[in-house]
Amino acid sequence: QVQLVESGGGSVPPGGSLRLSCAASGDTDSTECMAWFRQIPGKNRTPVAAIDIDGRTRHADSVKDRFNISRDNAMNTLYLEMNSLKPEDTGMYYCTAARVDCTMGYPYGMDFWGKGTQVTISS
Repeated sequence: QVQLVESGGGSVPPGGSLRLSCAASGDTDSTECMAWFRQIPGKNRTPVAAIDIDGRTRHADSVKDRFNISRDNAMNTLYLEMNSLKPEDTGMYYCTAARVDCTMGYPYGMDFWGKGTQVTISS
């Protein structure tokens, strides 16, 4: 019922910045919580950051103070601003949404997933 399409991935050197975007469509009333996950090569998907419809955010320790999640509810768009990027940030980044707030839905109750966008950090 919700379609999520990521964009903005690419390749940047360590220390660089990148902004990911996610366009939500369909039943956007079912995006109470939106979040970014990533899959590092050889690892399972892990949560990166989440934001509720009211703007309350949470960030994984590994990205705290470097990444910032935000959303534009009027535009049904989710963002992830990534700064001071490290090689270990390399991976596929996925946009997700949950029908419930992030307290209930994040990280294990996300209902909708995008196909991902690749982020590569290398010299």
